[in-house]
Amino acid sequence: MINRETIDKIMDTARIEEVVGDFVHLKKRGTSLIGNCPFHGEKTPSFHVSVTKGIYKCFGCGKGGDSVRFIMEHEKYSYPEALKFLAQKYNIEVEETVETVQDVEAQNARESLYIVSQFAANYFEEQLWNGDEGRAIGLSYFKERGFREDIVKKFNLGYSPDVWDALTQNAIKNKHAEEYLEKTGLAIRNDKGQLFDRFRGRVMFPIHNFTGRVIGFGGRTLKTDKKVAKYVNSPESEIYHKSNVLYGLFHAKKAIRELDNCYLVEGYADVLAVHQAHIENVVASSGTSLTIEQIRLIGRFTQNVTILYDGDAAGIKASLRGLDMILEEGLNVKVVSFPAGDDPDSYMHKVGAGEFKNYIENNRKDFILYKANILLAEAGTDPIKRAGIIRDIVESIAKIPDNIKASVFIRECSNLLAIEERILLSELNTMRAAKLKKSIQPSTRPHQQQQQYQDMPPDNLFADDGPTVEVPAQVVSNDELQEQEIVRLLLAFGHELVSWDKIDNMYIGSFIIQNLTDVTFENAICKKIIDHYRLEIENGQLPTANQFIKSQDREIADLAITLSTSPYTLSENWYNKHNIYVRDETMNLKATILGGLYHLKKRKVDRILFDLLNEIKLEPDAVNQEILMQRYAFIKNVEKEISRFLGSVIVK
Repeated sequence: MINRETIDKIMDTARIEEVVGDFVHLKKRGTSLIGNCPFHGEKTPSFHVSVTKGIYKCFGCGKGGDSVRFIMEHEKYSYPEALKFLAQKYNIEVEETVETVQDVEAQNARESLYIVSQFAANYFEEQLWNGDEGRAIGLSYFKERGFREDIVKKFNLGYSPDVWDALTQNAIKNKHAEEYLEKTGLAIRNDKGQLFDRFRGRVMFPIHNFTGRVIGFGGRTLKTDKKVAKYVNSPESEIYHKSNVLYGLFHAKKAIRELDNCYLVEGYADVLAVHQAHIENVVASSGTSLTIEQIRLIGRFTQNVTILYDGDAAGIKASLRGLDMILEEGLNVKVVSFPAGDDPDSYMHKVGAGEFKNYIENNRKDFILYKANILLAEAGTDPIKRAGIIRDIVESIAKIPDNIKASVFIRECSNLLAIEERILLSELNTMRAAKLKKSIQPSTRPHQQQQQYQDMPPDNLFADDGPTVEVPAQVVSNDELQEQEIVRLLLAFGHELVSWDKIDNMYIGSFIIQNLTDVTFENAICKKIIDHYRLEIENGQLPTANQFIKSQDREIADLAITLSTSPYTLSENWYNKHNIYVRDETMNLKATILGGLYHLKKRKVDRILFDLLNEIKLEPDAVNQEILMQRYAFIKNVEKEISRFLGSVIVK
């Protein structure tokens, strides 16, 4: 159990931009930071971070929260685990009762997989540096390959002894359950029910997740027996999904962000070699064909990818077929090809770190042009092959979502392929039209268009951060939007002091609550917030937005986060380029607050008038009908006063 004082210290210390920035490449836009959402695939950033409010919000998938919530969502941690993660990041000491390995395993099976994986990584590393077999075989191998000791230590490389159950017995001795050795794939159970090590007699490459935790392993045999697999990797587990992992990303993410480029190689040794050349922004797909998930992982940090190919022609051609996915995700792709017979690892050790860096810098080519050159050289003068290659290249260009980029490549390829630009453009448009036709389903038109209106944010909801969104009145059947606007005003301006007319030294929060005594909220979540706000004021306290943003009630927290953030930012060009000054709602808070209150009250009054008209029509008794009509006239005068303030024109 973590005490309240420690929790408060963690919450006060954690910076949302730093916590999220470890996982998402953020760029400044207006008053917010934006990036591609890590919780769902997207090409256009809809993920916003508010530094001043300490929260994040994705306007694509809807997820939002503070630093702790982000770690919980991203790493699938419990609340205490997320707090401990942040405490470790900011070097905050967490005091809690001492727990045994068995206690932890009993409490959290997923955490146990991490614990046993880290134990194995420590064991393999210990064997490499201090075990007789590890030093003689494993460490000697890395040194013969030319890897410096600092690189070996940086990536926590290790050695698994050539013994059937060395790791298994050591883990059991240290009270790790057999169940988790099996689930992580570190141990395998034979037909007789006995456990044996998966990685025996191999040098070990621990695979880390985003945050540096060990989730799996790659093991390379040093034997020459062709019947023995050269590489063995951890199987899929609850914590390791190879299609979602890039080897070396934990060590590379900072450099990728800073340099705005990611080098992509094929294997573990390539990553080590490139690091040894003092190039840290490098990752590997490590034993799997490049996946959409891996590409999107890179896209969180940079839009620029440079592929480092080996010099094998067959391998290059096979890789070209899979790289269209990168273009389709909107990333910019360049290629560096090494001389025949070399890969990044062998070439770095052949020419040295300095020459290796120069080679990469001087030999980068755009992927489309590189692909065209490779395929044209293979086709020679055969017209049929050349026609097929031209179509293949145009297909790649058609994957690029940016029309300007696509048109530039069309022009470049027109010269390279010696074919008219208009013909290439015609083929490109045909391909895009076919793709669009295939993606459109008959059922996605009228209904979806109406649904888009219903899902849009309320009118004036984000007016403090940018332009408003108009919602067609005919699709709104209740007062939810107006009620949410009142909640937004409370969260945004509740602590501002009122100095209007005869009202002085009253907080806006108190003013709004006083003016809601005759209003009943229909939306359950809005009502919860208003009721809590009113109760706090009655107890002499003025609630803050953070109380609702950090509420244990997820519905309240989610609504508070949504209403406290905005996907819209007013461009500075309105004034800088066009000399147009746009007033925001803070320039006239009286109009903003009263406008919100009167819009809500007008909705309520309109509904009362509608109900009264129906009652009058259905009332058979003349006396009762007269009473209802007098009431209608009174309410109608109230509506006119509200409309006069709002500047509405009522035609009756």
